[in-house]
Formats: sequence, structure tokens, C-alpha cells
Amino acid sequence: MNRKQADEAVVTSESARRMSSVERREQIIAAAVAVFGARGYVGTTTDEVARAASVSQPYVVRLFGTKEKLFLAALDDCLARLLAAFRAVPPITDLQERTETMGQAYLRLLEVRGLHQLLSQAFLLGAHPVIGPAAREGFATVWRYLREAGFGAEDAQKFLAAGMLINTMIGLRLTEEYGSDSGMTELFDECFPVSIQMVLDAAPRVDEPW
Repeated sequence: MNRKQADEAVVTSESARRMSSVERREQIIAAAVAVFGARGYVGTTTDEVARAASVSQPYVVRLFGTKEKLFLAALDDCLARLLAAFRAVPPITDLQERTETMGQAYLRLLEVRGLHQLLSQAFLLGAHPVIGPAAREGFATVWRYLREAGFGAEDAQKFLAAGMLINTMIGLRLTEEYGSDSGMTELFDECFPVSIQMVLDAAPRVDEPW
């Protein structure tokens, strides 16, 4: 191997290590979203996140420092995914069609285990000195996006309200009641008239840890 090849091998090796570190960070954030979403900020430990991510707890601390910073990273990831999903929706002129299409995009985020629940958890932490401001800014950013996307104030309010209802249903793991409780079955059919099977398949179940 000549000098140039050796140098290229070093660069390739270093890039591989950096990519591996990035991938591990993403893996830990994905686990954090799932665990924080299910257990809340106070009820979650970095050790639980580490186990869910199949890494050591000291490694999690080395990457993120504190549980607070880990939660903020998970919140940032959820908000980025949410806004990316909304922005991927074509600029449909008809507001009703656009609302429905964005609603479907929101439901497809069920593929990210814990995302909807983590957002709800964050929005309950308004009194936290660090997480509270981040959650408020995230919520305000979503509102601004809806208004800039052509939603009137009332339409934006209804869209957010529907999203919060969906978060509540997912957080309560009400899919277990579908088909056995007439009231909850009616609620699911009303909220997800064309996506009911996808929601039932993707939403967390009562017997799942997160």
C-alpha cells in the first residue's frame, strides 16, 4: 500500500467510525423517544434508555451528559420529524384536502414509536426551567407553520385539537378497546375513518413496555 492509499484508508476508517457514532446516537435517541414517551420524563432513567438501545448507560451519559439533555435531543428529533412530515405534503389549494393529507402524515409518524406520546409529555412540562421553554417554542413553531401554510386561526386550532386527541388515545393505548367497547370503537371510527387498520396495527399495545 502506497502513502496515498494509506492516507485514503485512514480517512475511510475515520469516516466509518464517525458514521458508527452517528448511527449509535440515532439509535439512542430512537430508544429515548420510545421510553420517555411511555414513562414520562420523571419516570425514565438513562439506564432504561441504554437498555432499550442495547448500549451501556455510561455511553449514553458520555454522548448526552444528562437525562435532561437526552430528553431535549429526543424532543428536537420528534419536532423535526413532525415538521418534515408536514412540509412533505404538497401545497394543496383545497384546505380540507390539505388538512386530511397532513392528518394522514401525522398518523404515519406512528412508525416512530413514542413520538406522539413524547410530544404530549413535553407539553406537560411547562414549569420545567429548561424543557418548558423548548416545549413552548416547539409548540409555537407548529402553530406558526400551520398559519403560514394557509390555515386560518380556527382551522389551525381544530387541527391541533384533533392531534392532541389522537395523542391522548395513543397514550392511553385505547386500541385494546376497539371492537370490545362500543364507545371507544365509535371514537376510533370517527377519528380514523380511512386509517383505522393502520392505527390498530401501529399503535402501542397495553402489554408492550413502550
